[in-house]
Amino acid sequence: MPVLDKKSFEKAPVWDFDDVYNQDAPPRPAMCAQSLRNSKDEFFMKAFLPNVRLFLHKDSINMSEWNRLSHFNNPFGFMEYKYEDVTPVLKLIPKPKEPLLSPKPGSNGCVRCAVVGTGGILNGSKMGAEIDAHDYVFRMNGAITQGYEEDVGNRTSVYVHTAHSITTSLYLLKKYGYQAAPHDEGIKYVMIPEGQRDYNWLNGLLKGEKITKGPYRNKEPRKFYSGQFNETRFYVLHQDFLRYVKNRFLKSKSLNRRYWAIFRPTNGAFAIFLALQTCDTVVRVRIHDQGLHEILQLLC
Repeated sequence: MPVLDKKSFEKAPVWDFDDVYNQDAPPRPAMCAQSLRNSKDEFFMKAFLPNVRLFLHKDSINMSEWNRLSHFNNPFGFMEYKYEDVTPVLKLIPKPKEPLLSPKPGSNGCVRCAVVGTGGILNGSKMGAEIDAHDYVFRMNGAITQGYEEDVGNRTSVYVHTAHSITTSLYLLKKYGYQAAPHDEGIKYVMIPEGQRDYNWLNGLLKGEKITKGPYRNKEPRKFYSGQFNETRFYVLHQDFLRYVKNRFLKSKSLNRRYWAIFRPTNGAFAIFLALQTCDTVVRVRIHDQGLHEILQLLC
């Protein structure tokens, strides 16, 4: 199909298949009585797809899928991109061999998670011990813990990022003592493929090479993971999952305006919904996004 141009649309286009998503087999048996999957909230359960495809990998893209996803702008698809430019990178992404998270021994089959933001909202909260007591702790972007452990904890199980956030956080947050992205032993890294620069990043990261073009030219991505990068613990979010979050939970009026293409949920929002998809319970978080806050008030 011809390459679609975002400038051709005065507002976000809506296709017959806009709310159609790939789904996978359940990653693990549903054993937790307190699981969000058993929520009594009608809005959430109507919108929630427990088996929506979460991760992009080398076997998930063929020409038919490329054509479908080319109807959606980044990060929700491949609009304006050329098949021959992007698919060589997609073919490098390993297929996950295990679920992102599994129940801990003695947990009665429940996966308990905390999602910690980076905007300083927990400063003075003294919630560190409570956060670290969860089975898994999600963080994103400039995840500062050193010196703030009493408020935010010090564990990171899952780190959600883009190429932009993992690089720029180093100098934006340097004055707060931030020196590197989380690199706990056994940490799992989850990347949001935000745009072409992220595919350039993935190419260098997965090949173990310097980036050869784009804004990160000559950078060595693996150095940003402090020795903890491992293909078996690295995941890339699927465009269907990103679009599902936008369409079903965080629809914005901005999509009907001229600058529709620049709107997307935040990295923090994507991290929270990843937790809602992979955990049974998610700790209540204080967050500035009102729509997301209302959903969490109902569920957490």
